Amino acid sequence: MASSPIICFGQQPCGFFPRRFLYAKFVTARRLQAELGGEIVFFYHDSDHDPRETQTTLRHRKTDEPATLNFSFVNKIQRKWSPLAAKRIPADWVAHTARQLGAYVAPAEIELFKQVSADNVADFCLGMYLALGLLEGVRVVRSADPAVRLAACDVSDCFVDVRYEGEVVRARRQPDGTLCLHEGGDCYRTLPATAFTKAQVSPTRDTRLRWMQSVIHCTHYIAGAGEQAYLNKADAPEITFLNRDPIDRSDEAWIPS
Repeated sequence: MASSPIICFGQQPCGFFPRRFLYAKFVTARRLQAELGGEIVFFYHDSDHDPRETQTTLRHRKTDEPATLNFSFVNKIQRKWSPLAAKRIPADWVAHTARQLGAYVAPAEIELFKQVSADNVADFCLGMYLALGLLEGVRVVRSADPAVRLAACDVSDCFVDVRYEGEVVRARRQPDGTLCLHEGGDCYRTLPATAFTKAQVSPTRDTRLRWMQSVIHCTHYIAGAGEQAYLNKADAPEITFLNRDPIDRSDEAWIPS
């Protein structure tokens, strides 16, 4: 049993300026920590592979019109199937995006953006969250970290990071043990049989809570509305589940100024 509260929330990398619902989770966690004490843990699910997760919606500073920006990816295989921790950023992406940001954010935030040094999507997002002060006093646990994976419980419903055409891809393990890449709709690409270790395994949506809890052992978990709909709370009856604080325009980017 934990001797003091461990307050946890989870999220994929969700924009190089974080979406407002993630900011609300940080706020909720700090408020709860002020009431209960204990530690805040951010479960950073950077083994997810969906490139839509990092879309960043900003408002024009003069017209208030929204615009959605995202990372560029070095090739189509990375864009579709590589984990966010393995999606490499083209060398010119930061400079190209910084030139666009002037219409949407203040000069101070553009400088923070330009100072982040990372060669992959997950590291870049985490670097921005750190630069924005969101991670102060927060322990980050990453689902792509091999040490975390080795410490986690076994799950048969999982994804496996394997090599495919020169890239690391996140393949879904099927009930018969085969590994597949989702092409869209009902179409899948079956990969050649390959051996893998626990250090290559990450959970699916349905096994993520149990897998995460086997490493973090949190006492409280802060969830958004989407998570509340699918979390199997029976997998972790020892956790007290809480809703994140409400926030308007939750899917848009949070900007401090």
